[in-house]
Amino acid sequence: MRILVLGAGGIGGYFGGRLVEKGEDVTFLVRPKRKQILEKNGLIIHSVKGDFSFTPALITKDDQVEPFDIVLFSTKAYHLKEAINDLKPFIGEKTVIIPLLNGISHLTPLKEAFGDKKVIGGLCFIETTLNQAGEVVHSSTFDRLVFGELDHQKTDRIQQIASTFSGTKADFVLSQQISQDMWHKYLRITILSGITTLMRAPIGPIRESDGGRDFIKKLYTEVTEVMKAYKALIAENIAEEQLNSIDDLSYDFKTSMQRDMEKGSFVEGDHLQGYLLTLAKQFGIETPYLKAIYQNLKVYEEML
Repeated sequence: MRILVLGAGGIGGYFGGRLVEKGEDVTFLVRPKRKQILEKNGLIIHSVKGDFSFTPALITKDDQVEPFDIVLFSTKAYHLKEAINDLKPFIGEKTVIIPLLNGISHLTPLKEAFGDKKVIGGLCFIETTLNQAGEVVHSSTFDRLVFGELDHQKTDRIQQIASTFSGTKADFVLSQQISQDMWHKYLRITILSGITTLMRAPIGPIRESDGGRDFIKKLYTEVTEVMKAYKALIAENIAEEQLNSIDDLSYDFKTSMQRDMEKGSFVEGDHLQGYLLTLAKQFGIETPYLKAIYQNLKVYEEML
């Protein structure tokens, strides 16, 4: 299958690179400046699972090529509209789009732009960034990409995609409950990105500080109450499970939003915490901890 990866950053560059390493037909849709860098230096991955470098197949939004079979949609939420427009010329009748954005609200504009049948569920767990040379740095063993039909059916196309993704050094997983997986990831990333950006610290000092665990627990209570009011597909005990799993994270663990903030980059506060606050208002639920986190992000954006 012909695969198009939207972007060649920490997420797209890593997962797309692992597919190239296996021998799959992968092309990267990038901006002209990034294209020049990659043409000169190649795409380089530094990883605890093994380094890999190669000369990638590249296109920009103005190139004319045949539609692709699979698209890994790995942009940040604040680039969603622009990315949708860039992608339109490369989408065919049978193209399958796998969004890897955090959160859930991006599904609506993607379906509106490309049709319900072309969009399936997707998410990833990975700790990557680009260094100053534009190389992908994968700093932990987490590299899981989860995908599946949103109606949880075992279709021929999803089985074919699973076969294409198999046999790489990354962990590509076909899920039979991708909608729930996405909501659970949304819950986790909302909490972790929220507290690490608010406290300007990795998870270790936060959970070990006086009152730190209680703060995290109360934030979980707020967010799960909103999700349950929305009738999101979350497990009954998911907050307790995720709260306990925070101890499994390394002392120095940082979220991608925290890393973006440290770089002075844009953040996804509107897409993550902001969307949940919209739902909270809709259902008349008070969320003071979530509001404080969102306000912190808005103040940060004002100072960019």
